[in-house]
Amino acid sequence: MGTGRNNKLVGQTGEYLVAAELSRRGYIATTFTGNVPDYDIIASNENGKHVSVQVKASRSSSWQFGDISRYCRISFKGRHQIVGRPKRCPVQHLVVVFVVIGAKREDRFYILTWTALRNLLIKHHKAFLAEHGGKRPKKWDSLHCAILENFLTLHLDRWDVVKKRLK
Repeated sequence: MGTGRNNKLVGQTGEYLVAAELSRRGYIATTFTGNVPDYDIIASNENGKHVSVQVKASRSSSWQFGDISRYCRISFKGRHQIVGRPKRCPVQHLVVVFVVIGAKREDRFYILTWTALRNLLIKHHKAFLAEHGGKRPKKWDSLHCAILENFLTLHLDRWDVVKKRLK
């Protein structure tokens, strides 16, 4: 099985797991399987209020992000990256669910607002740059960033984030 196909399956599995969990919790959850740019699921309550949900799925304990500049402004001073102002959420009240797809179906869900994710990514990107004197060690102009599961522990099973967005 090729990497592209495997990544697609991981993403699709994650979306369905999150939709199923939302349904278990009494919400109608509709998936869009990658056809909407900023979110993957719309969840709605019995009153018809709805929230957009972005799903980040992984079979490991980390998630890769292609471009930190989706979350904050990045400029360069020579080969040094300068982290600038945070960016606004692309969709009002967006919720992000990170799911670790367990080998034996012991899946783990981390739920937070997009803004909380943005702040975490910025904090860890700044710390990474500080550890390396402001320059990325391998490719100075790379905007790649990642988040590790241990950075998300406070958000484990925080389904109340969805509930609050639907009040």
